Amino acid sequence: MAVAAIFLCLRIVCGLHAQQPANGTGWTNYGGDAGGMRYTASTQITRQNLDHLHPVWTFHTHALDVKRSGWDDASFEATPVLFGGMVYFTSPFDVVFAIDARTGAQRWSFDPQVGALGIGGMTTSRGVSLWTTAQPGMTGACAQRIFLGTLDARLIALDAETGAPCAGFGVGGTVDLMRDVESHRPVVFGMYQVTSPPAVVGDVVVVGSSVGDNQQVDSDSGVVRAFDAVTGKQLWSWEPLPWAKQNHPRTGAGNVWSEISADPELGLVYLPTGSAAPDYWGGLRLGDNRDADSIVALDAKTGVKVWSFQVVHHNLWDYDVAAQPLLFTWHRNMPDATPAVAVATKMGQIFVFDRRNGKPIYPIEERPVPQTDVPGEVTSATQPFSSLPPVAPLTLPADEDGNGFHRSWWNRVVCRVKMHGLRYD
Repeated sequence: MAVAAIFLCLRIVCGLHAQQPANGTGWTNYGGDAGGMRYTASTQITRQNLDHLHPVWTFHTHALDVKRSGWDDASFEATPVLFGGMVYFTSPFDVVFAIDARTGAQRWSFDPQVGALGIGGMTTSRGVSLWTTAQPGMTGACAQRIFLGTLDARLIALDAETGAPCAGFGVGGTVDLMRDVESHRPVVFGMYQVTSPPAVVGDVVVVGSSVGDNQQVDSDSGVVRAFDAVTGKQLWSWEPLPWAKQNHPRTGAGNVWSEISADPELGLVYLPTGSAAPDYWGGLRLGDNRDADSIVALDAKTGVKVWSFQVVHHNLWDYDVAAQPLLFTWHRNMPDATPAVAVATKMGQIFVFDRRNGKPIYPIEERPVPQTDVPGEVTSATQPFSSLPPVAPLTLPADEDGNGFHRSWWNRVVCRVKMHGLRYD
């Protein structure tokens, strides 16, 4: 089932991580580590014993047992966090589950009681984030916390042991993220959401938003904010499109709906930003629209921008940066190891930078590109091209029959006719 919300445990996987409860082991972040490396040093699974893996337990969230607002659009997208022998994850409706990794037994669950969702919004949650105190003398309840961003724009802190809200965080464990969002009108409920886990850097929790950037011109701000992990006090905010509020009508978005990466040693967070609103028409947001559709490095303590790079200028194709930036160490052709970040894009291009300063590791060239003939629109004269080979064709071949959905001669004829009537250059 596509949205059955079932989590399956395999014996070798769960058995191994359950024996490694120390901080820094297991799968402590959405992407494995704070930099989205998606790598585990676990060695029990090998090519020789892979065929011997078998299910040990199955857990059902029962998220779809009762119809509720957003039920028809619900999708299970959570990546579980594995820490201290426990698995933490969410249902599409932001219900948090804590499961014993050894047995699959539920330890606790927390339902934030998300309200009615607006038409056009998303019904999904990609999971939670983990915080463990490094503050001397802080023990007991909420010394380890689970952070959750919700579909109705709340940031919630839960005790990792019991699932109880952390009373000292915000108001009763919750920060209202609809407050202080730049807009000429009240934020539309259900169109301003959080669907990805917050980033945690030391005692700082950084959260973006999912904005209805394809629903109206006057979308809400894509502001990124940071909060104290203990108190919930807002530490800073960063507006990706400071020029947007001066437009008439006001435009917005440029938001960070995907996963934020962090480098605790450098003290930086790396934001994959989305499109300015509206997605497919830029006549009301002329110019490059920086820092939309970019990789942006901010100081985690202050929110000050350190560097940024825009992967597509004046986006008209919904080419927001959807993938979590990948932090890794670069060795090739370098005298010393270089801390790097790789940015994968919807265009099939990959850009690689020194994550300290944004200097490209592989050269990037600004090339002239075809221009629009739509009245009122002004496309960018050039676009950036990575010297790395693209992972997909940059131009769709109209006469290509290799696409799997062209099953009949009639489909092929219709597709060719439609494609030849369009500009896809």
